[in-house]
Amino acid sequence: MTWRAVLLIAAMAVWACNGAPGRPGADSAVIPPNRVLDFDVLYASNCAGCHGANGAGGLASRLADPLYLAIADDATIRRVTAEGVPGTAMPAFAQSAGGLLTAEQVDVVVKGIRERWAKPTMFLDVEIPTYAARAPGDAPHGANAYAVFCASCHGPAGRGGPRAGSIVDRAYLTMVSDQSLRTTVIAGRPEMGAPDWRSNVPGQPMSPEDISDVVAWLAEQRPAPMLAAGGIK
Repeated sequence: MTWRAVLLIAAMAVWACNGAPGRPGADSAVIPPNRVLDFDVLYASNCAGCHGANGAGGLASRLADPLYLAIADDATIRRVTAEGVPGTAMPAFAQSAGGLLTAEQVDVVVKGIRERWAKPTMFLDVEIPTYAARAPGDAPHGANAYAVFCASCHGPAGRGGPRAGSIVDRAYLTMVSDQSLRTTVIAGRPEMGAPDWRSNVPGQPMSPEDISDVVAWLAEQRPAPMLAAGGIK
């Protein structure tokens, strides 16, 4: 057998091996989980279960909400994503806090949420309440504010009304933070038909004090052990 025939047979053997059924292609290498930097993959794997596909909302509030993204800056979203909210259903996702995502992956999630769903020009002419309260709320005043702005949907005592369920449910209040309550009062839950702070009473938006006071009143409705511990922050 000539050397040319030997080379031809060897080449055919290599080709046959590379083209064998089930052999991975050159472009099918498995990417380690900590190297995945595609927003769609990271969101679907870590966020969609609670916040819904495409940020539409579900067990947790929707992230595809321009109003929420107008009050919560990147630092806030990054902190909550990375560290979670202790005592609530929001877990920590960063490896530095016991989760599975690298710092780079957390940044991809934060950037993707902002780029996909924020509309920074939508609220240029609106004075939006601040994400965090500037002063503690007053619970007795909050009861009055609740009666004005919230009772028509959630009922006079917050236990449910003609258009919405209980807002003082013990299990619910145990699982949400004061900040989550504040965010919901400000941004509403559009996916559930809950209005934002401007639309509870037509032509009468809630003042910053109204918002803080309602949150303080709701926080007082938590089960006694939570109150003894100072509430969930």
